[in-house]
Amino acid sequence: MHSSRRVALVTGANRGIGYAIAGQLAERDIHVVATARDVEQANRTATDLVGRGWAASGVRLDVTESDTIAAAVQHTLDRHGRIDILVNNAGISDGDQQPSHIDVDLAARVWQVNVLGAWQCAEAVVPAMRTAGYGRIVNLSSTLGSLHHMTRSTEPAYRVSKAALNAVTRVLAAELAGTGILVNSASPGWVRTDLGGPNAPRTVEQGADTPVWLATLPDDGPTGGFFYDREPLEW
Repeated sequence: MHSSRRVALVTGANRGIGYAIAGQLAERDIHVVATARDVEQANRTATDLVGRGWAASGVRLDVTESDTIAAAVQHTLDRHGRIDILVNNAGISDGDQQPSHIDVDLAARVWQVNVLGAWQCAEAVVPAMRTAGYGRIVNLSSTLGSLHHMTRSTEPAYRVSKAALNAVTRVLAAELAGTGILVNSASPGWVRTDLGGPNAPRTVEQGADTPVWLATLPDDGPTGGFFYDREPLEW
């Protein structure tokens, strides 16, 4: 039976900002397909949301394994007949590296997850969105990936990956202009998660607000933009 409510696919929905995004979307009567590398964790998120009276399901998706991306998207289309929203939340960091002395394998993994993984997820959902004439693609970027604000050398592979993800946002938005598919990047800010650490000033709910806003934009909403607290952020 195909869904009459909108359907959102959220990567890395098992914890942190991804979990908060899943909850805020479900609260808006959107069916959330929660994905994670571990299907049990994805199902746990879905069970939590259903237990709160909302619509959700779980599916395995590892952004570094293209076959799992294709399978998750096909499963969602088979079950619901639509994918209206993609939130590319899954991401990793390289932590304490120096740009002049990088671990190439670690940097490659960061880029594989943060750039190519998100890009392939977008590629996988665009055909269904084109057919429907509607889509919202939200890429979870970071202020650390803003060239304008990039005055420190910390987490270099992460920073470069998020700058590249912003470029993916721009080129996709340019191609999809006028199709009804809006593509934007969001910086959640420094949030208390496993990635952000316990000293971060923002809650996961605050971090999720701008991505959820972008995921539910009206038809005349922006595309090809980079936003922090619902305001444009310098590239």
